[in-house]
Amino acid sequence: MTPGLVISAPASGTGKTTVTLGLLAALRALGHKVAPFKCGPDYIDPAFHKAAAGQPSYNLDSWAMPQARLLEMVAEDQGADLHLAEGAMGLFDGVARPGETGIGASADIDALMGWPVLLVINVAGQAQSAAATALGFSKMRPNVHLAGVILNNVASPRHEALVRDGMAQHNITVFGALPKRPDISLPERHLGLVQAVESPDLAVQMARIGAFIAEHVDLLAVMAAASSRAKVPNIPSAKLPPPGARIALAQDAAFSFIYPHLLQEWRSEGATILPFSPLADQAPDESADCAWLPGGYPELHAGPLSAATHFRAGLLAFGRDKPVHGECGGYMAMGTSLIDKSGTAHPMVGLLGLVTSYQQRKMHLGYRRATLLSEAAGLLPQQSLRGHEFHYSTVITQPDAPLADVFDAVGTKVAETGSKRDNATGSYFHMIGPTSS
Repeated sequence: MTPGLVISAPASGTGKTTVTLGLLAALRALGHKVAPFKCGPDYIDPAFHKAAAGQPSYNLDSWAMPQARLLEMVAEDQGADLHLAEGAMGLFDGVARPGETGIGASADIDALMGWPVLLVINVAGQAQSAAATALGFSKMRPNVHLAGVILNNVASPRHEALVRDGMAQHNITVFGALPKRPDISLPERHLGLVQAVESPDLAVQMARIGAFIAEHVDLLAVMAAASSRAKVPNIPSAKLPPPGARIALAQDAAFSFIYPHLLQEWRSEGATILPFSPLADQAPDESADCAWLPGGYPELHAGPLSAATHFRAGLLAFGRDKPVHGECGGYMAMGTSLIDKSGTAHPMVGLLGLVTSYQQRKMHLGYRRATLLSEAAGLLPQQSLRGHEFHYSTVITQPDAPLADVFDAVGTKVAETGSKRDNATGSYFHMIGPTSS
């Protein structure tokens, strides 16, 4: 298979995304085709990967995806010069109980694919001691190989020399050293980076980050460090069927959180995707078999969504005869009203009796396993699914029938069951794939 690397770090906020985007952009500028991936359940970073690489980016999740599916997704793109996966959190961070393939740690992907790790270390406030971090990471799991490190937040040439000296004493390869550059960053909000779709100068940003990485990282050495021992599985993995032959998909700044691999799977089964924008007051295409509202930021656009009367009336009419499903933000928009952070209640579509509030903020985060109690999105009752939940809004009223029994990664039942009313279904649950058992 195509050789690959995992860009990881000891913790979040260390610089993984900057390094990943910079490598993608810099190698693309040199004429290389790099296929990007994201370890774990992240629906924002892949859009930035695509902008930097010019190639779609797919999630590789060891808790939610069986080994065969992970290998298939990597094998499906063998025309690339390099596979590059951005890790999540720290390299070994995951949940307490394994799922389909592992605990959701980036190290699981490294071990399965045989992709060496480039460890991004924030060396601010330390020098030779940074080598102890790298050394510990190199020995944590015997089936995880550390190719070397990229140093971030280097204060001066003297500082860099001291850190490099510590690494050299333990034969740890340094692929690059990044000086402090406050302007090399991307804006963030409560669920992560501000979305790629909201960045008007995205191409300029990617070019700037790519030039920065090209100046301070040995790109040829990075390419040479890549490897792979993954093999194409003999038996195809189970996939979720498309919810219809023609799917009306909400797509704009309020609704963009849908996993690229789901869209790719639906299209491979012959489904046609029909995008529409609620923020532009567009209703779903009447020729569609179903409508799907992904997650996103409806709480930041509650006023415009409430004022989008054509969208609201069109979706309400569509849902009288055809299935409509919403995930997280889409679920909130399908409800009766959404209360914003100021306490103002905005009327929503009304396909469900749900009332949600962003004023009463509470983080809900983690892997989820759901068993459907009724038909939803083309799936039958008792279908078991793996996914995750990540939101700050709170359910105030949920008068409809529950959609699913939902459990966290260790098997504890959670309160967010989702809702079903007539043809409308929705939940905070972001679907990743079916369970294998």
